[in-house]
Amino acid sequence: MTMEILTVRPDDAEAVALIRDYLSDVVARWWGRPAEAHEVDRAVREEPADGLREPAGILLIGRIDGAAVGMAGLRFPGDGTAELTKVFARPSARGRGVASALLDRLEAEARARGMREVRLETRSDLVEACRMYERRGYEPVAPFSDSPYCDRWYALRMLPVPVV
Repeated sequence: MTMEILTVRPDDAEAVALIRDYLSDVVARWWGRPAEAHEVDRAVREEPADGLREPAGILLIGRIDGAAVGMAGLRFPGDGTAELTKVFARPSARGRGVASALLDRLEAEARARGMREVRLETRSDLVEACRMYERRGYEPVAPFSDSPYCDRWYALRMLPVPVV
């Protein structure tokens, strides 16, 4: 297995397909049934990925053996925090380290940019994601947004890069 992590623009064809798959999964879990195309279209409009391009953010995709199988994004709102978003691995790639590799790279990016914390909002029905964040040291925090689709907020304090 060969895994590679690439920085892409949100309008890159692989990124667009991954974003739609991610939103389809999130919408389906919300409604407890397969998502309909118009629902995914609405989610794309409500949660645009435009902010995931430099200098405001970054979007990574993960490939296994050349096939795009996952993504994760980071926004830099300018207040010393980085906001993790759109962390997703296609079902065929789950359990293969894709999301962890993407998070390793994004957390390193946040650290290199001097961010004091990485935070995220999610939902309790995204069980696998919540477990992964908690394993990585993300801690529950008070809500920092008013999204009607979120019921959990996490933050990871960034340790300073050691000076050698």
